[in-house]
Amino acid sequence: MEIFPAVDILGGKVVRLFKGDYSTAKNYPVSCVGAAKKFKEEGAKFLHAVDLDGAKSGRAENVKVVEEIIKSSGLFVEIGGGIRSFAQAESYISAGAGRIILGTAAVENFEFVKEMAEKFPQKVAVGVDAAGGKVAIKGWREITNIDAGDFCRRLADVGVENVIYTDISTDGAMRGTNLKAFESLVRIAGLKVTASGGITTLDEIRKLKEMGVYAAILGKALYENKLDLKETVAAAL
Repeated sequence: MEIFPAVDILGGKVVRLFKGDYSTAKNYPVSCVGAAKKFKEEGAKFLHAVDLDGAKSGRAENVKVVEEIIKSSGLFVEIGGGIRSFAQAESYISAGAGRIILGTAAVENFEFVKEMAEKFPQKVAVGVDAAGGKVAIKGWREITNIDAGDFCRRLADVGVENVIYTDISTDGAMRGTNLKAFESLVRIAGLKVTASGGITTLDEIRKLKEMGVYAAILGKALYENKLDLKETVAAAL
């Protein structure tokens, strides 16, 4: 199982949110590029980056920061937040992004997802953020009536290989992740599932690995020193 440390960007700075609430943003005394480089030194090969300003506005707000992370970190970087057009997706891919993440755009324009999956095979992931089992969009501020599990199956049916699933109720809470949700999602044929939200212990890492989860994203647990990245990477091997 792969490990993706997270760099969430708000106003050009590294932050973590509690359950997706922007008003709870906590700044960390490290630059976005500095955080990425530190993760690489600790054994990371991958990085999950999110433009939180972009997720809210629908535009890629922190492009320069993201491009500098890609350029200087040497990591496989997946980036999401505000990617609503082919032009922005192509811009990130041209800059060296390993994968781009669609969120709101995937829900509001499903044809766009299908076209992106065809045009950039293996370069596209969809972030499925769930609140009470329903898909949330626009920086988690709007809850739809779409069942999150059904949406993941629909994505697999049109050729999307990678889904990043976050249970919002667990995100940033450091109280454990929703293991039952991932047990169900890994049964969807053809889908690589990345687990996100609340992962706090090595035991959870081992359980996610055993059930066949493709990758796990770690955020606040790393920044608050609840998990050691080197130990986590080793446990996921």
